[in-house]
This record gives sequence, structure tokens and C-alpha cells, in this order.
Amino acid sequence: MRQSETRRLRNRQVTSQLKTVLKSFYSAVDAKTAGADMAEIHRLTVSEIDRAATRGILHKRTAARKVSRITAYMQKAQPAAAA
Repeated sequence: MRQSETRRLRNRQVTSQLKTVLKSFYSAVDAKTAGADMAEIHRLTVSEIDRAATRGILHKRTAARKVSRITAYMQKAQPAAAA
């Protein structure tokens, strides 16, 4: 198998996993998950994004933008849950 083919398959797998993690994050926020659980889900999501950036699957600025957006989304949802 060609090296490029192996890398393509690995990149697709990581990208797919990242999309799944992001979907679960957004559904957890929309379901108004409790604070401690939400913090843990956020930490795991950020970890997956950073791991993809480290592997070169996401550009580092793309990863930073995604982290910023999910953090803002979580912060925006929390005051609504507290009120």
C-alpha cells in the first residue's frame, strides 16, 4: 500500500472521530448537561482537537478557532441553564 494511501485513511479516521466528538459536545450542551460533566466533556473535546492539530490533520489556527468557538458556545449556554 502506498504511503499516501495509508496516511489518507488515517486522516479520514481521525477527521471522522473529531466530527463525532464535536457532535456529542454540541448535543451535551444543548441537553443542558450539569456543570462538572460539561467541563469534562469540554476537556475531552479540546483534547481531541489538539491531538488532531498535533498530528497535522488540522492546522493549528483552525484548531484554535474550533476550541474558541466551542468554549464560547458552552459559556453562552451556561448562564441560560443557571437562570
